[in-house]
Amino acid sequence: MITQSNQCTQKIALALTGASGMPYARRLLERFIQHNIQVYLLYSEAAQTVAQQECDWLLSDDLLDTEQRLSAEFQAKSGQLKVLGRHDWFSCLASGSAFANAMVVCPASMGTVAAIANGLSDNLIERAADVCLKEKKPLIIVPRETPFSLIHLRNLTALAEAGATILPPAPAFYHRPQTVDDMINFVVHRILQHLQINEPKAYRWGDIVGSQQKQARQ
Repeated sequence: MITQSNQCTQKIALALTGASGMPYARRLLERFIQHNIQVYLLYSEAAQTVAQQECDWLLSDDLLDTEQRLSAEFQAKSGQLKVLGRHDWFSCLASGSAFANAMVVCPASMGTVAAIANGLSDNLIERAADVCLKEKKPLIIVPRETPFSLIHLRNLTALAEAGATILPPAPAFYHRPQTVDDMINFVVHRILQHLQINEPKAYRWGDIVGSQQKQARQ
């Protein structure tokens, strides 16, 4: 269980790749910061384009500038957010001896899924995921593609067999979402749940259905 404290007690790698779904990534980064987690942020070149297109989110080549802007936006503590380059082979994420506690790839493109499933490790995103699997750390893959081809399914199956959690961004409707934010939050809450991060505002089946039934009887 991750708890609040003055010092970050957990380190999580968050990788953004070139698939649709950047609002999920942005909200997830926000929640990590609010939960007092040390975040290592990585993004592919394609992710930069998609982030700009989907939510006017500037992830520039100037990593320090991006780190400072995002830290200010999400009110991160000094040093809480680290933006890493795609070929920063000396970062802690490149080795099992100093790795983070978990990693989330959100959104995960099918190209990145294929590379991780086949152990290519051509950049830090792929290498970090590879390290996560070999060190048996939680790795959550949030694949954003539809429909899946047989190749996609086989790669995702290989990752699941290797120990990764495949968590498609598929919002439910039993909590009766009223806004796009409600749907984004549902997926983000499920990711947090699988990282054992207590999210008080999470939508929970029993609580929601019980509340609805109570209201219907009144």
